[in-house]
Amino acid sequence: MNERKIRVIKKAHQLFIEKGFQATSIQDILDFSNISKGTFYNYFSSKNELLIAIFSSIYKKIEEERSSLLIGKDPADLEIFIDQVKLHMEINRKNNLFKLLEEVTFIKDEELNQAIKKGQWLTIRWTYKRFIELYGKEKQPYLLDCAIMFLGILQQNMRYYSLAYESNRDYDFVVRYSVKRMKSIVDEVYEKKEQLFKPELVERLIGDKNNSKYSQELLIQTISDLKKIIQVEENHNKYTELLEFIQEELTEAKHPRQHLLSISLDTIQANKQIAETEEFQKLQNLISGT
Repeated sequence: MNERKIRVIKKAHQLFIEKGFQATSIQDILDFSNISKGTFYNYFSSKNELLIAIFSSIYKKIEEERSSLLIGKDPADLEIFIDQVKLHMEINRKNNLFKLLEEVTFIKDEELNQAIKKGQWLTIRWTYKRFIELYGKEKQPYLLDCAIMFLGILQQNMRYYSLAYESNRDYDFVVRYSVKRMKSIVDEVYEKKEQLFKPELVERLIGDKNNSKYSQELLIQTISDLKKIIQVEENHNKYTELLEFIQEELTEAKHPRQHLLSISLDTIQANKQIAETEEFQKLQNLISGT
């Protein structure tokens, strides 16, 4: 995604927060971003598509920053999970995500509605997969239920805590309290062998056909690790751009362009020091599985 398009997304996001999505016209966006109507429609087919791009950029930031917290850490460490949940909530707050979602939930646009639903299911899927790491694979058939219950508990606890203590945004206390409730819930559901949602449901509802072949979380973490390694290289900016292109192509494109991915990989692989790293080998395996 080029810098100018990113700038338009950021400017529009700012306008939607200040004026509201419905009250902001495309002309407002053109004026605020200092672009022509032709440039706008070259990037987006509509204001709704621009909003989807904003949601996508927020979800991408959440994924990247959550993954970075796991680098070199034990996935079964409950403290790491708590920090990830708090970070997720803080990014949502800074980007006024819930305010935007509340305003547009009832807009009759199938693509927009699907994007909103997918964002919700992505959060559920991430929580479900983290619960497997936290509570064990033997409990996996029941952990999608538990992930959904946890998110509901957390949301309601935050809602009423904010109402009761308006000046106090103690995310840490509320998150810890909510997380502590989950162990007994997980144990009880596992003991009773009761299941409301089958785990494969989340993949079907997200509609992510490639998910069985590669994990976006692992991809983002691998690319993040590679970026740190190449910082010592003379042409590290070039390699960073190629890695960012690969990540965007695999996480955002409906049909990743394999020929461009191959060219990008070959360019990076020409540097033997990078090509011989474990992280680069992992990236190759992830891409070959798509």
